[in-house]
Amino acid sequence: MAKRFGGRFSPQPRLDGTDPRAPARPAPGEFRHPLESRTRWVTIMAIPFLISAFWQDPNGLALHLIAFGAVASGMWMTREGLQAEAAYDARRVARRPAIPRKLFGGILTGLGLAIGSYVPGAEAGAGVIGFAGAMLHWLAFGTDPMRDKGMEGIDGYQQDRAQRIVAEGEAHLKAMQDAILRTGDRRLEARVGMFAATARELFSHVEENPDTISAVRRYLSVYLQGARDATVKFADLYVQTRDQRARQDYETLLTDLETEFAARSARLLEGGRTDLDIEISVLRDRLVREGVRPAPTPPAEPAELQRPMTLDDLLIPRESEKPRR
Repeated sequence: MAKRFGGRFSPQPRLDGTDPRAPARPAPGEFRHPLESRTRWVTIMAIPFLISAFWQDPNGLALHLIAFGAVASGMWMTREGLQAEAAYDARRVARRPAIPRKLFGGILTGLGLAIGSYVPGAEAGAGVIGFAGAMLHWLAFGTDPMRDKGMEGIDGYQQDRAQRIVAEGEAHLKAMQDAILRTGDRRLEARVGMFAATARELFSHVEENPDTISAVRRYLSVYLQGARDATVKFADLYVQTRDQRARQDYETLLTDLETEFAARSARLLEGGRTDLDIEISVLRDRLVREGVRPAPTPPAEPAELQRPMTLDDLLIPRESEKPRR
């Protein structure tokens, strides 16, 4: 039976009747760097080392195999570094990668080229080729991020704690999306994807403000774990029975969870705005006390409000309100 497909860039609305929305935060493994495809081509160009190894003497065989392995390992490290850089660039608050993968990838690539071009008696030439390959790697792929981004004023312990809890939440979302695939229903897959996008929006707020982790921890652990268990049980039941009532109950559950997660994200934003207003007010008062900024003058009251109003003021019209003859 034919199935209708929809998406963000389709002219028709989405299958579940809601407006398409881009996720606020990509899922782990979905970060893509524009230079990532270059690593594949470099690995392919190192294949002659692998092929020519079988026409060499034992020493040449070992050297060529090691050369190909070094270049392939360097490109694997470089690809991992590019993915880490893409994740670093996608977040407003991020730590620098713990391991400079692109740096190690460049060293391995240069080492592989030097070993592959080694000829007895011409060690200097092999060293020049290896150094040139490492420099070309640096020019082609750049360097690793070497400093933290947006971490000023953020507790490192709280940040690590928030990342662990967010990683647990991502694992629950991944389990939900894997379980719903068993139903083979595109509408249900899209519905779970929308809920995952809303949950990841909350993840972004937690990563940027780790101090709020205590207020939303049950959403990222208890609620998501319950949603995962409900999804697994629903998928098992729906595959066997195609029960429409169970499907309606499950979609209602997702709607309730999505509404609650969105409301929690809005409350976090409102709380941050309130804290900002308080900080601005306190700073302004301090500037006034220290004489840096003049005190604000209260607005002048109208003349009729400077004395108490009597009953005659209400019954007897004023001169300006009398009708003209």
